Amino acid sequence: MNGLHKTATKRPRDERLDVFRGLTMLIIFVAHLPENSWNAFIPARFGFSSGAELFVFCSGIASALAFGSVFVRRGLLLGTARIAYRIWQVYWAQLGLVLALIGLAALLDRGFGLSELTEQFPPLLSDPERALLGLVTLTWQPDYLDILPMYLVILALVPVMMALRRIHAALPFLLAGLLYALVWTEGLNLPGNPWNGAGWFLNPFAWQLVFFIGFFIGMKWLPVPRLGDPGLMLATAGFLILSVPLSFWGILEHWPAAQALRDLIVPAAEKSNLHILRVLHFLALAYLVLSLIEPWRQQLDRGAGHLLILIGRQSLATFLASVVLARLAGTAADMLGRSESVVALLNLTGFALILAVAVAVGWFKSAPWAKPAPKPETPPQENEPVATGLALPTRVREAS
Repeated sequence: MNGLHKTATKRPRDERLDVFRGLTMLIIFVAHLPENSWNAFIPARFGFSSGAELFVFCSGIASALAFGSVFVRRGLLLGTARIAYRIWQVYWAQLGLVLALIGLAALLDRGFGLSELTEQFPPLLSDPERALLGLVTLTWQPDYLDILPMYLVILALVPVMMALRRIHAALPFLLAGLLYALVWTEGLNLPGNPWNGAGWFLNPFAWQLVFFIGFFIGMKWLPVPRLGDPGLMLATAGFLILSVPLSFWGILEHWPAAQALRDLIVPAAEKSNLHILRVLHFLALAYLVLSLIEPWRQQLDRGAGHLLILIGRQSLATFLASVVLARLAGTAADMLGRSESVVALLNLTGFALILAVAVAVGWFKSAPWAKPAPKPETPPQENEPVATGLALPTRVREAS
């Protein structure tokens, strides 16, 4: 009988994951707002890695927590079905996002006499048949709309990794390393532009490396070093400091030797193909930041941290909102001017609207309509005195 009443224990949610995912959504908004002066001071300007690595790494951990357990509990077939369902959702989110941005550009053009559609989606007007086919097949990805397609391809590799794990524990690591090596040795990529033959800007076979580092950590296949180790913290801090002169625009613009050294060690395709320095920089930054916040881990869900958690828990919805709001804010900046006060107002307004989207989506996901309705208050009976804070004696109530 006791076995019938056992309940499954749910893994406690790690607030750190939601905090960093929420922070990533704000960084994406800042980076996607055209000619945004705040973009000069996001973390990517001070090192090799950017918010994209954080987004993909957190997605890897989140995928392990959300989907990995399905493979473990229900087997390879149902685990693959769960991944396919997520791919289906994200694919339609990508198409919906592109359609929304096309509609927004057309609306701005018609309402304000602008030329947003021509500037943002020129192939759609010059070669609509090929452009539409490219959008549907993901063989054409307009600027800044390449993150979700990359995520789709990487998700499709998850069942492969889980199947290889059943054969030998080392095979998933070997496949991740092999795909990354083929990118740099053989140019492995997918077609991303029907007109010039270019590949995907965010090469999924390269970016899968940082995703699966997170995934393997989430699955507990990859051990992580103990946080707060003094020697490792010193080493990671030193690496991060040394990367600043090779990354910060304020130094590169005034110190030609630093720019020349960066050009020598970092190739032009360093972001598309995820140069190894970006991976190492991100891992060093992640270890140092996690070590520094570990003493305050229990206080993350307070104040600004709580707001970031709200955003991070609705990462797909807030990502979609951030991209659309960034385009809208860019048009507003063109019309209002780009003074620092206007830019600050647009950035802060975008942050507030992203938070509002997260709160609204969280409310809808809670399905308040499915909860039991509150019990109605019993109306007072006829001739029964309404409570006024004074209790009548029993005999008086009976007499009435």
